[in-house]
Amino acid sequence: MITVANGHIFHPTLLREYDIRGVVGDTLKNLDARIIGKVFGSRIIKSGGKSVAIGRDGRHSSPLLEEHLADGLIAAGLTVYRIGLCATPQLYFAVHHLKSDGGVMVTGSHNPPEYNGFKMMLGTAPFYGQDIKDMALLASTENYTSGTGAEVQIDVLDDYLKRLIYDLEIDRELSIVWDCGNGVAGPVVKNLCQTIPGKHEILFSDVDGDFPNHHPDPTIDDNLETLLTTVGEKNADLGIAFDGDGDRIGVVDNNKNIIWGDQLLAILAEDVLRHDPGATIIADVKASQTLFDRISQLGGIPLMWKTGHSLIKNKMRETRAPLAGEMSGHIFFKDKYFGFDDAIYAALRLIELVSKRREKLSDIRSNLPYAVNTPELRFPCDETLKFSIIDKVKSIVGNWSDHKVSDIDGVRVTTENGWWLIRASNTQAVLVARCEANSEKNLKLLKDQLKNVLKKVNIRHSDF
Repeated sequence: MITVANGHIFHPTLLREYDIRGVVGDTLKNLDARIIGKVFGSRIIKSGGKSVAIGRDGRHSSPLLEEHLADGLIAAGLTVYRIGLCATPQLYFAVHHLKSDGGVMVTGSHNPPEYNGFKMMLGTAPFYGQDIKDMALLASTENYTSGTGAEVQIDVLDDYLKRLIYDLEIDRELSIVWDCGNGVAGPVVKNLCQTIPGKHEILFSDVDGDFPNHHPDPTIDDNLETLLTTVGEKNADLGIAFDGDGDRIGVVDNNKNIIWGDQLLAILAEDVLRHDPGATIIADVKASQTLFDRISQLGGIPLMWKTGHSLIKNKMRETRAPLAGEMSGHIFFKDKYFGFDDAIYAALRLIELVSKRREKLSDIRSNLPYAVNTPELRFPCDETLKFSIIDKVKSIVGNWSDHKVSDIDGVRVTTENGWWLIRASNTQAVLVARCEANSEKNLKLLKDQLKNVLKKVNIRHSDF
């Protein structure tokens, strides 16, 4: 590693495409948090800003990281609004509500307990990509601003709750099971359920950074077992799960079927396109082709884009799309809302939608186009190698004349019978794959094709 006199060097895996993420005490240390505060604070001030809102999730490392972050921001000369323990969308809301010039959320999101990191906003826009990469240069040269900043403790929970239900219209009471996964969505959900009509069963609402009941990642079947069981026991209309910081949603219907992110987006898109015909709806590269076809059938304009909450939000701003989503459960509503990913708000929009229909959620789901597909398949891969491996895959498939190859994000290969995808995760040390076909037979063919490609780059996995 190259050192710079008197400068600070971040671990090479810390600064990522759309946020900052590392292992506490190893690739992410308290000093990093303070330097991030000074660097990002300097960027806000150089952009003409004066204030920043910050919050933290429920991980054991978050309070100390937040303290060092605040010190750095104050040293840069900013007024720091500290909103304390909160969900990530609650922090995003605070930036809008307090009219601050930026925001930073201390969160490890859905990663294991030893991870933590930062999600940032410059003004109300996402801060990502080259802006994050440039932080390394500023830290190494110590070209910071300095001033006499200030700290303000402020609670925005009541205002956030009021905004969540501002125009909510629930036509009939539903039976709902909520699984908060011991993440920071818990306090918000407990308050909401005292306000919105229905029968509510709340699981694991106490915030606990050890995540003692299950890991808070709603994209993994095993993490939804208690939710599935409880939906059955309570004969509930639906079940809702959240990740550790409340910006990703998982949904279970009344028949205990998991509704994946692209299926949920298809359901929500129908409602949005009803009053905004011809609108652009964005989904990431992992989404089903049936979703893009469904958006077209409903009169919308489907747009496939890169995976990543910051990348999706920026594309929404460019295209003025009212709705977007990812397979991972990030759902973004600009329709009647702010355009950021808020799983709690998405849950309320789904509840509202189901309450206005005569049919059950399982019936709504069964009306979606049929496809045979895999869930997300994850292959462990060293952080320093994963992107180079994707480049090798691109070189292998680049000359395939009988297939359509997209490199928007990773490699997505489309044939007449379906498609497969392989991409490098920007948040974990894994490669992510998915396959979809029009029959079980063709799904196997696609999986075999992908397996053969992965063997050529020395990737093997038991799921294959």
